[in-house]
Amino acid sequence: MQFYTEHCRVGVLPLRELEREVARGLEDYNSEIRLALSMRTSLHSVQIGVALSIGLMLCQSAIAESPEKPPARGQLSSEEVVANLVRKNLERASALHAYQGTRVYHLDYRGFPGSRSAEITVDVKYQAPDTKQFSIRSQAGSHLLIDRVFEKLMQSEREALTPENQSRVALNTQNYRFALVGFESTADSSAYVLSVEPVTNNKLLYRGRIWVDATDFAVTRIDAVPAKNPSFWTKETRIEQVYKKIGDFWLPVSNRSTSTIRLGGHANLTIDYIDYQITAATPPKHQDLIGGHQP
Repeated sequence: MQFYTEHCRVGVLPLRELEREVARGLEDYNSEIRLALSMRTSLHSVQIGVALSIGLMLCQSAIAESPEKPPARGQLSSEEVVANLVRKNLERASALHAYQGTRVYHLDYRGFPGSRSAEITVDVKYQAPDTKQFSIRSQAGSHLLIDRVFEKLMQSEREALTPENQSRVALNTQNYRFALVGFESTADSSAYVLSVEPVTNNKLLYRGRIWVDATDFAVTRIDAVPAKNPSFWTKETRIEQVYKKIGDFWLPVSNRSTSTIRLGGHANLTIDYIDYQITAATPPKHQDLIGGHQP
Protein backbone atom coordinates (compact mmCIF):
# COMPACT_ATOMS: atom_id res chain seq x y z
CA MET A 1 0.00 0.00 0.00
CA GLN A 2 1.70 3.18 -1.14
CA PHE A 3 0.57 6.77 -1.12
CA TYR A 4 3.08 7.67 -3.78
CA THR A 5 1.53 5.44 -6.42
CA GLU A 6 -1.35 7.80 -7.13
CA HIS A 7 0.80 10.92 -7.14
CA CYS A 8 3.36 9.37 -9.42
CA ARG A 9 0.63 8.54 -11.90
CA VAL A 10 -0.91 12.00 -11.88
CA GLY A 11 2.46 13.53 -12.58
CA VAL A 12 4.08 14.54 -9.31
CA LEU A 13 7.74 13.90 -8.77
CA PRO A 14 8.45 13.01 -5.12
CA LEU A 15 9.14 16.29 -3.38
CA ARG A 16 12.53 15.24 -2.12
CA GLU A 17 13.53 13.78 -5.50
CA LEU A 18 12.52 17.01 -7.21
CA GLU A 19 14.61 18.95 -4.78
CA ARG A 20 17.65 16.75 -5.34
CA GLU A 21 17.49 17.20 -9.11
CA VAL A 22 17.42 20.98 -8.81
CA ALA A 23 20.38 20.76 -6.47
CA ARG A 24 22.28 18.71 -9.05
CA GLY A 25 21.49 21.21 -11.75
CA LEU A 26 22.74 24.15 -9.76
CA GLU A 27 25.82 22.23 -8.73
CA ASP A 28 26.54 21.87 -12.45
CA TYR A 29 26.10 25.63 -12.67
CA ASN A 30 28.72 25.87 -9.92
CA SER A 31 31.21 23.88 -11.97
CA GLU A 32 30.51 26.08 -14.97
CA ILE A 33 31.25 29.33 -13.12
CA ARG A 34 33.86 27.68 -10.85
CA LEU A 35 32.25 28.93 -7.68
CA ALA A 36 30.53 26.92 -4.97
CA LEU A 37 26.80 27.25 -5.50
CA SER A 38 23.99 24.82 -4.88
CA MET A 39 20.33 24.78 -4.06
CA ARG A 40 17.66 22.17 -3.51
CA THR A 41 13.95 22.19 -4.25
CA SER A 42 11.24 19.62 -4.39
CA LEU A 43 5.49 19.98 -4.58
CA HIS A 44 5.06 18.51 -4.99
CA SER A 45 5.08 18.60 -4.00
CA VAL A 46 4.57 18.77 -4.59
CA GLN A 47 6.49 18.29 -5.85
CA ILE A 48 4.67 17.86 -6.96
CA GLY A 49 3.98 15.79 -7.03
CA VAL A 50 5.92 18.35 -7.21
CA ALA A 51 7.00 17.40 -6.08
CA LEU A 52 8.19 19.26 -5.79
CA SER A 53 9.25 17.69 -4.20
CA ILE A 54 8.72 21.44 -3.06
CA GLY A 55 7.68 25.44 2.91
CA LEU A 56 6.84 21.75 3.37
CA MET A 57 7.03 22.92 6.94
CA LEU A 58 6.41 26.14 8.83
CA CYS A 59 8.75 25.29 11.68
CA GLN A 60 10.75 22.08 11.69
CA SER A 61 11.30 21.91 15.44
CA ALA A 62 7.68 22.70 16.22
CA ILE A 63 6.47 19.99 13.86
CA ALA A 64 8.81 17.41 15.28
CA GLU A 65 7.78 18.11 18.86
CA SER A 66 4.01 18.43 18.34
CA PRO A 67 2.21 15.83 20.49
CA GLU A 68 -0.63 13.92 18.96
CA LYS A 69 -3.94 15.66 19.49
CA PRO A 70 -6.73 13.38 20.72
CA PRO A 71 -9.48 13.20 18.09
CA ALA A 72 -12.65 15.12 18.88
CA ARG A 73 -15.93 13.28 19.07
CA GLY A 74 -16.92 12.11 15.61
CA GLN A 75 -13.38 12.45 14.24
CA LEU A 76 -10.97 9.65 13.40
CA SER A 77 -7.63 8.78 14.96
CA SER A 78 -4.39 9.28 13.06
CA GLU A 79 -4.18 5.51 12.43
CA GLU A 80 -7.67 5.51 10.91
CA VAL A 81 -6.97 8.57 8.77
CA VAL A 82 -3.73 7.08 7.38
CA ALA A 83 -5.38 3.71 6.70
CA ASN A 84 -8.20 5.41 4.79
CA LEU A 85 -5.72 7.62 2.93
CA VAL A 86 -3.74 4.62 1.68
CA ARG A 87 -6.88 2.72 0.72
CA LYS A 88 -8.46 5.61 -1.19
CA ASN A 89 -5.21 6.44 -2.98
CA LEU A 90 -4.99 2.89 -4.24
CA GLU A 91 -8.56 3.11 -5.52
CA ARG A 92 -7.88 6.34 -7.38
CA ALA A 93 -4.55 5.13 -8.75
CA SER A 94 -6.18 2.00 -10.17
CA ALA A 95 -8.94 4.06 -11.78
CA LEU A 96 -6.72 6.65 -13.48
CA HIS A 97 -5.54 5.35 -16.86
CA ALA A 98 -4.50 8.46 -18.78
CA TYR A 99 -4.44 12.23 -18.48
CA GLN A 100 -2.87 15.27 -20.06
CA GLY A 101 -2.14 18.79 -18.91
CA THR A 102 0.23 21.73 -19.02
CA ARG A 103 2.85 22.91 -16.57
CA VAL A 104 4.73 26.18 -16.21
CA TYR A 105 8.13 25.84 -14.50
CA HIS A 106 9.86 29.01 -13.29
CA LEU A 107 13.20 29.19 -11.45
CA ASP A 108 14.90 32.29 -10.04
CA TYR A 109 18.29 32.51 -8.36
CA ARG A 110 19.33 35.77 -6.72
CA GLY A 111 22.67 36.22 -4.99
CA PHE A 112 26.38 35.50 -5.25
CA PRO A 113 27.93 35.38 -7.81
CA GLY A 114 25.06 36.60 -9.97
CA SER A 115 21.41 36.17 -10.82
CA ARG A 116 19.77 33.82 -13.30
CA SER A 117 16.21 32.87 -14.15
CA ALA A 118 14.41 30.57 -16.55
CA GLU A 119 10.89 29.49 -17.46
CA ILE A 120 9.45 26.73 -19.60
CA THR A 121 5.91 25.69 -20.51
CA VAL A 122 5.48 21.96 -20.97
CA ASP A 123 2.65 19.74 -22.21
CA VAL A 124 2.46 16.44 -20.32
CA LYS A 125 0.76 13.18 -21.31
CA TYR A 126 0.52 10.15 -19.05
CA GLN A 127 -0.52 6.61 -19.97
CA ALA A 128 -0.81 3.92 -17.30
CA PRO A 129 1.12 2.26 -15.94
CA ASP A 130 4.49 3.89 -16.59
CA THR A 131 4.59 6.07 -19.71
CA LYS A 132 4.97 9.82 -19.48
CA GLN A 133 5.74 12.23 -22.31
CA PHE A 134 6.90 15.83 -21.98
CA SER A 135 6.76 18.30 -24.87
CA ILE A 136 8.28 21.74 -24.35
CA ARG A 137 5.94 24.35 -25.79
CA SER A 138 8.05 27.42 -25.01
CA GLN A 139 11.14 28.41 -23.04
CA ALA A 140 12.91 31.58 -21.98
CA GLY A 141 15.84 32.65 -19.85
CA SER A 142 19.01 30.83 -18.82
CA HIS A 143 19.75 27.87 -21.08
CA LEU A 144 21.97 26.48 -18.32
CA LEU A 145 19.04 26.28 -15.89
CA ILE A 146 16.77 24.86 -18.59
CA ASP A 147 19.24 22.13 -19.54
CA ARG A 148 20.66 21.32 -16.12
CA VAL A 149 17.54 21.74 -13.95
CA PHE A 150 14.26 21.54 -15.87
CA GLU A 151 15.34 18.78 -18.25
CA LYS A 152 16.61 16.70 -15.34
CA LEU A 153 13.39 17.26 -13.39
CA MET A 154 11.37 15.79 -16.26
CA GLN A 155 13.80 12.91 -16.68
CA SER A 156 13.62 12.10 -12.97
CA GLU A 157 9.84 12.14 -13.04
CA ARG A 158 9.81 9.54 -15.78
CA GLU A 159 12.23 7.40 -13.76
CA ALA A 160 10.09 7.82 -10.64
CA LEU A 161 7.35 5.65 -12.16
CA THR A 162 9.28 2.45 -11.41
CA PRO A 163 7.94 0.34 -8.50
CA GLU A 164 11.31 0.48 -6.76
CA ASN A 165 11.36 4.28 -6.67
CA GLN A 166 7.72 4.43 -5.59
CA SER A 167 8.32 2.17 -2.60
CA ARG A 168 11.23 4.32 -1.39
CA VAL A 169 9.08 7.44 -1.09
CA ALA A 170 5.67 5.99 -0.23
CA LEU A 171 3.75 7.96 2.40
CA ASN A 172 2.92 5.01 4.62
CA THR A 173 3.76 3.59 8.03
CA GLN A 174 6.81 1.77 6.66
CA ASN A 175 8.48 5.10 5.84
CA TYR A 176 6.83 7.62 8.17
CA ARG A 177 5.46 8.16 11.67
CA PHE A 178 2.16 10.07 11.78
CA ALA A 179 0.46 12.10 14.48
CA LEU A 180 -2.83 13.95 14.45
CA VAL A 181 -2.13 17.61 15.26
CA GLY A 182 -5.33 19.34 14.21
CA PHE A 183 -8.57 19.50 12.29
CA GLU A 184 -9.49 22.43 10.06
CA SER A 185 -12.86 23.35 8.58
CA THR A 186 -13.87 25.90 5.97
CA ALA A 187 -17.16 26.66 4.28
CA ASP A 188 -16.29 24.19 1.52
CA SER A 189 -14.35 21.37 3.17
CA SER A 190 -12.72 19.89 6.25
CA ALA A 191 -9.29 18.34 6.64
CA TYR A 192 -7.26 16.37 9.14
CA VAL A 193 -3.82 17.85 9.81
CA LEU A 194 -1.10 15.27 10.41
CA SER A 195 2.56 15.65 11.22
CA VAL A 196 4.84 13.31 9.29
CA GLU A 197 8.26 12.20 10.52
CA PRO A 198 10.49 9.92 8.45
CA VAL A 199 11.45 6.63 10.06
CA THR A 200 15.00 7.12 8.71
CA ASN A 201 16.93 10.09 7.33
CA ASN A 202 16.49 8.87 3.79
CA LYS A 203 17.43 11.54 1.25
CA LEU A 204 14.12 11.02 -0.56
CA LEU A 205 11.88 11.58 2.48
CA TYR A 206 10.67 14.73 4.25
CA ARG A 207 9.25 15.93 7.56
CA GLY A 208 6.41 18.34 8.03
CA ARG A 209 2.63 18.40 7.80
CA ILE A 210 0.01 17.06 5.43
CA TRP A 211 -3.65 18.05 5.10
CA VAL A 212 -6.00 15.14 4.35
CA ASP A 213 -9.50 15.82 3.05
CA ALA A 214 -11.99 14.47 5.60
CA THR A 215 -14.39 13.16 2.94
CA ASP A 216 -12.18 11.83 0.14
CA PHE A 217 -9.11 11.02 2.25
CA ALA A 218 -6.76 12.59 -0.26
CA VAL A 219 -3.82 14.85 0.48
CA THR A 220 -4.80 18.44 -0.30
CA ARG A 221 -1.63 20.18 0.87
CA ILE A 222 1.93 19.36 1.90
CA ASP A 223 4.09 21.72 3.95
CA ALA A 224 7.53 20.31 4.81
CA VAL A 225 11.31 20.28 4.63
CA PRO A 226 13.71 17.51 3.53
CA ALA A 227 14.55 14.79 6.03
CA LYS A 228 18.23 15.18 5.18
CA ASN A 229 20.24 17.95 3.61
CA PRO A 230 22.44 16.41 0.89
CA SER A 231 24.33 19.59 0.08
CA PHE A 232 26.57 21.70 2.29
CA TRP A 233 25.79 24.77 0.21
CA THR A 234 22.07 24.69 0.94
CA LYS A 235 21.24 26.19 4.30
CA GLU A 236 17.48 25.72 4.29
CA THR A 237 14.73 24.61 1.93
CA ARG A 238 11.00 25.04 2.35
CA ILE A 239 8.40 23.43 0.10
CA GLU A 240 4.63 23.70 -0.27
CA GLN A 241 2.45 21.73 -2.67
CA VAL A 242 -1.31 22.16 -3.13
CA TYR A 243 -3.82 19.79 -4.76
CA LYS A 244 -7.29 20.25 -6.24
CA LYS A 245 -10.04 17.78 -7.07
CA ILE A 246 -10.53 17.28 -10.81
CA GLY A 247 -13.39 14.87 -11.40
CA ASP A 248 -12.70 11.83 -9.19
CA PHE A 249 -9.00 12.63 -8.77
CA TRP A 250 -6.90 15.00 -6.66
CA LEU A 251 -4.22 16.55 -8.86
CA PRO A 252 -1.46 19.06 -8.05
CA VAL A 253 -2.18 22.68 -8.93
CA SER A 254 0.84 24.49 -7.50
CA ASN A 255 4.29 23.86 -6.10
CA ARG A 256 6.33 26.53 -4.32
CA SER A 257 9.89 26.01 -3.18
CA THR A 258 12.38 28.35 -1.58
CA SER A 259 16.02 27.60 -0.76
CA THR A 260 18.57 29.66 1.13
CA ILE A 261 22.19 29.29 0.03
CA ARG A 262 25.02 29.54 2.56
CA LEU A 263 26.81 32.05 0.34
CA GLY A 264 23.89 34.43 0.75
CA GLY A 265 21.69 33.67 -2.24
CA HIS A 266 18.08 32.56 -2.56
CA ALA A 267 16.50 30.23 -5.11
CA ASN A 268 12.77 30.06 -5.83
CA LEU A 269 11.12 27.36 -7.92
CA THR A 270 7.44 27.42 -8.87
CA ILE A 271 5.43 24.88 -10.84
CA ASP A 272 1.88 25.66 -11.92
CA TYR A 273 -0.31 22.83 -13.25
CA ILE A 274 -3.12 23.87 -15.62
CA ASP A 275 -5.53 22.61 -18.29
CA TYR A 276 -6.01 19.10 -16.94
CA GLN A 277 -7.92 16.58 -19.01
CA ILE A 278 -8.65 13.08 -17.74
CA THR A 279 -8.56 11.16 -21.03
CA ALA A 280 -9.09 7.63 -19.74
CA ALA A 281 -10.47 6.49 -16.38
CA THR A 282 -12.90 4.14 -14.72
CA PRO A 283 -14.99 4.99 -11.67
CA PRO A 284 -12.99 4.25 -8.50
CA LYS A 285 -14.10 1.10 -6.66
CA HIS A 286 -15.20 2.38 -3.29
CA GLN A 287 -14.44 0.27 -0.24
CA ASP A 288 -15.76 0.78 3.27
CA LEU A 289 -13.77 3.33 5.23
CA ILE A 290 -12.08 2.51 8.51
CA GLY A 291 -13.63 4.15 11.56
CA GLY A 292 -17.27 4.44 12.45
CA HIS A 293 -17.61 8.23 12.31
CA GLN A 294 -16.68 10.87 9.77
CA PRO A 295 -16.98 14.66 10.17
